[in-house]
Amino acid sequence: MKKAFVGVRLKRLREERQMTQQALASAIGLSLSYLNQIENNQRPLTVPVLLKLNAAFGIDVQLFSEDDEARLIADLREALTDPALGEPIALADMRELANAMPAVGRALVALHRRYRRALEQSAALAARFGDDRQDRTPDHTPSPVSTPFEEVRDFFYGKHNYIAELDEAAERIALEAELPVGNMAGALAQRLQTRHGIRVISGTPDDALRHFDREARVLRLSSRLHPGQQMFQMATQVAFLEQGQTIDRIVSEGALADEASRRLARIGLANYFAGALLLPYTAFRDRAEACRYDIDVLSQQFGVGFETTCHRLSTLQKPGARGVPFFFIRVDRAGNISKRQSATDFHFSRIGGTCPLWNVYEAFAQPQRILTQLARMPDERTYLWIARTVSHGQGGYHAPRKTFAIALGCDLQHAARVVYSDGLDLKNPAAATPIGAGCRICERDACPQRAFPPVGKALHVDDTRSAFAPYGAN
Repeated sequence: MKKAFVGVRLKRLREERQMTQQALASAIGLSLSYLNQIENNQRPLTVPVLLKLNAAFGIDVQLFSEDDEARLIADLREALTDPALGEPIALADMRELANAMPAVGRALVALHRRYRRALEQSAALAARFGDDRQDRTPDHTPSPVSTPFEEVRDFFYGKHNYIAELDEAAERIALEAELPVGNMAGALAQRLQTRHGIRVISGTPDDALRHFDREARVLRLSSRLHPGQQMFQMATQVAFLEQGQTIDRIVSEGALADEASRRLARIGLANYFAGALLLPYTAFRDRAEACRYDIDVLSQQFGVGFETTCHRLSTLQKPGARGVPFFFIRVDRAGNISKRQSATDFHFSRIGGTCPLWNVYEAFAQPQRILTQLARMPDERTYLWIARTVSHGQGGYHAPRKTFAIALGCDLQHAARVVYSDGLDLKNPAAATPIGAGCRICERDACPQRAFPPVGKALHVDDTRSAFAPYGAN
């Protein structure tokens, strides 16, 4: 643990419990002056003091984690590089804000997201009435049409991709019903029949993956689904039937903008429950630790696909029993991110695409092969990334296939726990590939793959040799 100056967080914790400095100092066996120095950032929070806080109050040590601070800094960098703000804000100032006043930092991020959403909605409305002059953001880039997907992603992101109520309920049901890990299809079909009077049959209208006929009490599953996918669809139906009230309450507390976002959030939460039911938390985490997070081994043991396993690995953030904090991303060949879940601080920009040096794009050139990469961000934090393609068939020979690249990453400090770090030089900074969070907010001027200048930076004459030079200048 590095020297952590977390005085503001400790003071806020004390005030939430309505305790004086003297009362807190006595409770954890410190002198009043020592505690005062910690709260005023004159002394760091040490491991012994952190353990005393945990013993006295059951405080989750993750509250003082650097990951949360780095996560907020990443959000602030995206929000505060907006050219509409005028004066550029230094990274050092953002770090100070995230460390000293995290609540204010989160409020700024939330306000910026509402501002961007309002711009996007205005641009979409203007485009609908034929006025494309408004269909641009203040940095003169096309403004994307606002959809519920980003709002629901933010919803899960804010919960660190861990939903305690659903995870605990899923594990409890799996244990009480003695659902056989890795082969739950028959047991789930039986549960739907005996508890809910629902028959599960093959074949769906319009080739949908799942269709529930409420009146006939029939759940139809696509004949194209393999056993793991069938289990997932049945588990999702169990979520709606047995956890519907819990899902509705979580959605209502999420302050989502409209019914479309709330409906999508319900589906996302039902899918979360399904993953937690098929891969119960304790059993899955223990086996993941035992095989050092080998995705293929876990997929075989639990009877699910590569993508489902990766998604579940990104949710292992139960207080007191955390796994490696992974981030999970799914992209297509065009660079569209269709899934993005983060248990910790890493995320790519919403503005102007992601980084072409990131190994997730190389995965399309080497289908079905797991690629590894050490990637260093501009703030010098280094991450271990793995990437692999997955494909989903739609039918016969002439039917198109859906192909995505799945990426799973973690901070370098956790890399040794993961089998995919074997053979990589984790201690050599030069072994890491310099990447960024997208050209519009990346500071790497010398990057050979830069597509255009960072937001707010003018194009200089010397830049004409770069990838964003005008026609004929390269």
